[in-house]
Amino acid sequence: MRSLVLRAKTGDSEAFGMLYDHYLELVYRYVYFRVGSHALAEDLTSETFLRALRGIAEFTWQGRDFGAWLVTIARNLVTDHYKSGRNRLEVTTAEILDTPLDGPHIPENAVVTNMVNERVMQAIKQLGAEQQECVILRFLHGMSLAETAKIMGKKSGAIKALQFRAIRALARALPDDLG
Repeated sequence: MRSLVLRAKTGDSEAFGMLYDHYLELVYRYVYFRVGSHALAEDLTSETFLRALRGIAEFTWQGRDFGAWLVTIARNLVTDHYKSGRNRLEVTTAEILDTPLDGPHIPENAVVTNMVNERVMQAIKQLGAEQQECVILRFLHGMSLAETAKIMGKKSGAIKALQFRAIRALARALPDDLG
């Protein structure tokens, strides 16, 4: 990865394309679980990579992974989005039917799974901003304590404590039959 980043810093578009391919899913999942809309997540993910392309010449390692730098850009875009008031409560028809209902997907199971996922996401959204981000990075993105600490600008011990408090809060917020 380091050599790809160095090549991209010198203007190698093929190297940046390889970085894009490698980190696209990570950035998209991070944004999607923060905003809950596929269309908005796609827009913010695109903007993340556009800003990364514009600023890659100034990227310095400083002990941070390139993916952490991208997630930091995405985090700032999500924060800016909510601060600007551009967020509206609207759901497109395509988002209502995200789960395929044919083949191995039994409609009843899809409905139950979506209901459980919705309950869990509602509970996560009731957490404080730092706890939300910790849970999303650790469990939805599968990041390590060290990676989460770098992205959030905290020490690993602080992330452990934050995660513990978040899980306890989720356990209290969710009904017993979901646990």
